[in-house]
Amino acid sequence: MNSFIKDTLEGLTANPKHLSSQYFYDTKGSKIFQDIMRMPEYYLTDCEMEIFTNQKQAIIEDFGLNGKHIELIELGAGDGLKTKILLSHLLKNNVDFKYLPIDISEKAVHNLVNDLKHQIPELQVTGLVGDYFKVIKSLNGKNRKILLFLGSNIGNFEEEKAISFLNHLKSVMNNGDMLLIGFDLKKEPQIILDAYNDAQGYTEAFNLNLLQRINDELGGDFDLSQFTHEEIYDEHTGTAQSYLKSKRKQSVHIKQINKIIEFKNDETIFMEISQKYDLSMIENLAQKSGFNIVRNYYDERQYFINSLWTLKN
Repeated sequence: MNSFIKDTLEGLTANPKHLSSQYFYDTKGSKIFQDIMRMPEYYLTDCEMEIFTNQKQAIIEDFGLNGKHIELIELGAGDGLKTKILLSHLLKNNVDFKYLPIDISEKAVHNLVNDLKHQIPELQVTGLVGDYFKVIKSLNGKNRKILLFLGSNIGNFEEEKAISFLNHLKSVMNNGDMLLIGFDLKKEPQIILDAYNDAQGYTEAFNLNLLQRINDELGGDFDLSQFTHEEIYDEHTGTAQSYLKSKRKQSVHIKQINKIIEFKNDETIFMEISQKYDLSMIENLAQKSGFNIVRNYYDERQYFINSLWTLKN
């Protein structure tokens, strides 16, 4: 039984129902997410672009390169839109480095590498496909590594899982290696709700696409028109949660798992968490996972932080 079948069976037979956000990014899902990133309401991309554009020199100075060769490793690079700013500036400053984007999607890696070879032909780049930790562990341990985990992807984990993830990262890092990680900050609730429940319907389409993927790959018969997207934000905890809600009582048959899934009217499927942080939460996360914070880089509105970390001695 492959992991998609196993996780779908587990999630849809649980109470309450849930699906794993790791399966959002098939070809269509990745395309919809690119549309989301370009929405004016989706401030996260603009904030990180602003940080890299305005503070790229400070960032590479804080890397403390001293003429040594480095491997710049990005986890889940997507289309590399923001990273290209940093890559170009490193090249402009004659930094000796190789860029290694890692993703579980072979197509995403292939597209990014081809795009970079066209846009930045002088860049040394090798795309890597697979599990982040296994791929990093397989690399030459002699070179200094700077890991990038951008876009507030860490916010898709609950605290315990975030600490576990960061501990895994720490286990494949050596003294002198660094981590540049993105955090979306707590802010006015409506700004967050607009970003995750846009009027154009991209976020709803992104969530519904996972039901379509179950239909296509697992023989499901979800009627997508009978589910709607719902976003909830708790300003006290900083937790944004995405759900799909059934519009009526209905049954869904999934051939590959030989199950009929029953839905009550207004019953929800939990899809994704998007944690928002304050400084104390970021410091707590670094502390609990064995890192020191070198510096936090803010956008002008202080909506977002890129935080540079080193391993604790």
